[in-house]
Amino acid sequence: MSSSSPRRVPRYRRHKPSGQAVVTIDGRDVYLGKWGTVASRTEYDRLIGEWLAGGRCLPQPDGGVTVAELARAYWEFAKGYYPKPGSRFRVKRALRVLRERYVHTLARDFGPLALQTVQQQLVDAGNCRRYVNYLADALKRVFKWGVAQELVPETTYRALACVSGLRRGRTSAPDHAPVGPVADEVVDATLPRLPEVVADMVRVQRLTGARPGEVCIIRPADVDTSGKVWLYRPESHKTEYAGRRRVIPIGPRAQDVLRRYLLRPAETYCFVPMESERKRLTLRHAARKTPIGYGNRPGTNRRRRPKRGPGQRYKTREYCNAVRRAVEKENKLREKEAADRGEVELLPKWTPNRLRHSTATMIRKHYGLEGAQVALGHAHANVTEVYAERDLDLAVKIAREVG
Repeated sequence: MSSSSPRRVPRYRRHKPSGQAVVTIDGRDVYLGKWGTVASRTEYDRLIGEWLAGGRCLPQPDGGVTVAELARAYWEFAKGYYPKPGSRFRVKRALRVLRERYVHTLARDFGPLALQTVQQQLVDAGNCRRYVNYLADALKRVFKWGVAQELVPETTYRALACVSGLRRGRTSAPDHAPVGPVADEVVDATLPRLPEVVADMVRVQRLTGARPGEVCIIRPADVDTSGKVWLYRPESHKTEYAGRRRVIPIGPRAQDVLRRYLLRPAETYCFVPMESERKRLTLRHAARKTPIGYGNRPGTNRRRRPKRGPGQRYKTREYCNAVRRAVEKENKLREKEAADRGEVELLPKWTPNRLRHSTATMIRKHYGLEGAQVALGHAHANVTEVYAERDLDLAVKIAREVG
């Protein structure tokens, strides 16, 4: 799917041989009546209104649109319905799967067997069960939307709704282990291998339990420092579409880490990749062994107009990649040091999202489930259950005394 600008609105034109008004939509001419009349203008406005409402595709009551045309129309709708690029990622992936396999198929002919074929092909490609089910549900939503826009017959969606998702233990698709907390020892061993800015991001997230994306977009303007406990209100967060507010308290230890990053213009981001890269190059130059008179001097081997450079803030994926590279760097050093001994204890792979699980587990242990729910900003406690691991100490105590 292309992210280019939407197509222009088709023009109201005069068909000289017949004297009628005409508009070309989706490659076909639609005649509107005598050119220049109020009736033809009204008909033109009606058609364009339906075309825009249908995702820049004319309604086809008989289901005559192809799967590719339906996917294109839904993508135009999704770009407005899902304002954040990240929330559109899986929609884009689902539509790509649909177009790759059934680009010339009529939407009305895409039935349950076709959807089951897509499921199996996704399984054969090595995708996990939950991801296959997510994409299958997304495809069902595409056809449901098509029914609402009169692009697909209702019977097509009803038939697709009968296809069940893959069940645990009844499919060859793997099930990944649930995301859990990361041990403090693992985080402490990773921090020295991280760039200074990213290491501070990890420390702030570890102390606040914020989401990785919320740490990436901290700005001085969003942090209220008037009280003993600072209050951070992200400019954007996961549940803002539901009208929920998000306030993240920042305690004294996290304040000590964040304080120096607030000494900048209020609307700029605290954690900037450009600053991190500048510090990395400075440290690299300080550790250089070649005399300054030999080889490249600082800045002389850079492109004048690079296609891509450090941005104004970290993206969630860049943040995760920095942690991944730090773990790999630490493991390589451990393997090198343990070459003589023949045994080595490597760090497990982890992502910043697991820091949120760790904080939730610690808070639940000391302040209960309700405390973890409030700290993480969840509307319902059952969501917090996913993040906060149960403390086994009480169960062990009961077993020792009762069992």
